Amino acid sequence: MKRFGRRDEEGIQRLPGVDRVVATSMPPAVPPTATVTAARVADLRSRVLRQIDAAAAVDLPTAVLQRQLEQLVHDIATELRYELTARDEARLAEELANDMIGYGPLEQLLRDDTVSDIMVNAPNNVYVERRGRLELTDVRFRDNEHISTIAQKIAARVGRRIDESSPMVDARLKDGSRVNVIFPPLAVDAPCISIRKFSRHRLDFAALVRNNSMTAPVAELLRIASHCRLNMLVSGGTGSGKTTLLNAMSQAIDHGERIITVEDAAELQLIQPHVIRLETRPPNLEGTGMIAQRDLLRNALRMRPDRIIVGEVRGAEAFDMLQAMNTGHDGSISTLHANTAYDAITRIENMVQIGQFNLPVRAIRAQILSAVDLIVQVERMRDGVRRVTQVSEIFRLDGDAVELHDIITFNFERMDEEGRIVGRYVASQKPASFIKRLSYFGLDGAWVTAIAGV
Repeated sequence: MKRFGRRDEEGIQRLPGVDRVVATSMPPAVPPTATVTAARVADLRSRVLRQIDAAAAVDLPTAVLQRQLEQLVHDIATELRYELTARDEARLAEELANDMIGYGPLEQLLRDDTVSDIMVNAPNNVYVERRGRLELTDVRFRDNEHISTIAQKIAARVGRRIDESSPMVDARLKDGSRVNVIFPPLAVDAPCISIRKFSRHRLDFAALVRNNSMTAPVAELLRIASHCRLNMLVSGGTGSGKTTLLNAMSQAIDHGERIITVEDAAELQLIQPHVIRLETRPPNLEGTGMIAQRDLLRNALRMRPDRIIVGEVRGAEAFDMLQAMNTGHDGSISTLHANTAYDAITRIENMVQIGQFNLPVRAIRAQILSAVDLIVQVERMRDGVRRVTQVSEIFRLDGDAVELHDIITFNFERMDEEGRIVGRYVASQKPASFIKRLSYFGLDGAWVTAIAGV
């Protein structure tokens, strides 16, 4: 049986075969002029893997494992007289280490802080998003089976299964990154992996202003709204920066408040000391044991929260969220997918009706009017920048229709020579309906000043 059975003079466990490769296990040596073709690299890889115990390798530190693999690669390549440069040996050792204890070719992309999304479409078709733009990378998988192996490792680490009988899975990596995997026959050409990376760096309003996501006066308005416990919805399309903005807005919350977050995949990075994080649970292999957002939201109401933050409303839990906002949990915030503020209201109506079939539309709109103070619309624009494009308050019901008051609107003007969008924010001079709330916190004057500065 293969074992990491021996330790060197430094006390570090070593791979068998590092000091000597048994000659009888090798074929006759090839001529010294042999070049390293893809087939020979594959042969070398398989020979190295036969020499080691993968289960024992998991216990080694990554740097130690990679160093010992590099030595083993060198010894076997020398025995076979394969001509490898030191760089080739190091690259193959790194690939082997990543396959054994990491996520294979994905490791280099997961370590790259400039990458926000990773999309594996096929072995030779891997895209990433950097600064809002998609790029084709030179990252390669060996074949479809290689993608499948990595996907199954991701699923197994969160207790899920992915194969032809269960061809779709959502998972979360250890660092919080969200993963979606879809297998053939649903994915026609190859297994597909989509990863939304978890940012290691919290972006505050100052950083968002530097990134041109908003101007300083708009940031001040959102900071005031969050501090004054206005109920808000952050609306936008996929990848528009909703969670990033919610994280920034949450930094204005008082540190004396008890906050409960409810998420499908824990992404929020709140800095307050009194935060309870709740995360949904998918069904187990038998299809039971699922805990949905609605279950967690109902339970959160029994936990004496000051604020409830829902990472994303996407179903019947929208009704429970409105109920929470209407029953003393001021300052609650949530995100949802919608292209405009008006679309956000329609989405909420539709989601409420999923769980409340007999509730009249006017009653739902009345609930929205009394519960939600602001809708903040964000958009990933043509230049790749994620911008706040609209800040609207739900003003009143005009008959059965909800009337919005656009407090701030971003107006596109032109594209500059470098392909960046040039535009400006326009502010309404009409007083906000929640001015008394601002006055209660002593920030009505700051609000008026920020509006004037837009």
